[in-house]
Amino acid sequence: MDQEQLDEALDAALAQLREMPQPLERAKTAHGLAGKLSDFESQVQAVRNEAMNETLRVGPLNATQLAAELGMSKGRVSQLAKGAPPERLFLGSGKITVALAQKLEDGRLKDGSTKPVQDPVIVTPDIRTYERLRSLAEEVGLETAMEEIPLGGNVRLNRNNLVVICGPRLSPLIEQILEGDPNLQFGKDDAGWHLIDRTTGEVYRSPMDSGGSGDIAYFGRLPRPDGKGTFLYVAGIHARGSGGVIHWLDSALADVHRELKGKRFSTLIESTFDPETGQIVASKRITPFYRPEGA
Repeated sequence: MDQEQLDEALDAALAQLREMPQPLERAKTAHGLAGKLSDFESQVQAVRNEAMNETLRVGPLNATQLAAELGMSKGRVSQLAKGAPPERLFLGSGKITVALAQKLEDGRLKDGSTKPVQDPVIVTPDIRTYERLRSLAEEVGLETAMEEIPLGGNVRLNRNNLVVICGPRLSPLIEQILEGDPNLQFGKDDAGWHLIDRTTGEVYRSPMDSGGSGDIAYFGRLPRPDGKGTFLYVAGIHARGSGGVIHWLDSALADVHRELKGKRFSTLIESTFDPETGQIVASKRITPFYRPEGA
């Protein structure tokens, strides 16, 4: 079966799933498939990495040529072919907990009542961000687990191997920690939420707020409240911006680890996405790596 036939088979299976008339059966079937697809993805990645290694060992391509064939950087080809690279330590030294904030999907209350429109959920862009981060972690030999941050933003920050994806508007605790960043901060005015570079005075607004297909996100390693470590923090002006950080990190991980290791930093990442699918298609760092004094 070639790539085109495989794509057609997957599309047909998804269409068949969507057409199942009974919602409960459809939900149960989809839930079962999701677990199988997760295992399948891990196995596919293992096959890919093994095949890359074999290609580099026996030819006919070198690392540069293989990178061009796969649409990867030469560094990433070498990483995946050789096994778990040292830059995995940028993400963590063990199983990573990725904490995602729950929110009310439309952020409104129904008819002015005190009851939310629906139960709190993890929005789709944040789930996509988690899946991309999970894939990156697995590529460097790390496991991940997802954890939901309840409404109110009460998340336990004093632990190792933690990544938090939660905007400051959803967590007063996160908002207070971000206030300690002397270089970058979130702000809000009549035009909406934005990010500010305190060093240059430049204000970064999301292209989404003017009808564009892009966003800006904060990315940093922040101090734990107990003073005994740090955690990685990701938050876009909008949820899609968080995915842009992981898209960027996917190709920059080795360089970032080489420069920063486990030290504290903060920076801003700009990304663009396909307006039809919502998938991130490009990303770049738009500020320096700001480092707190002494970090």
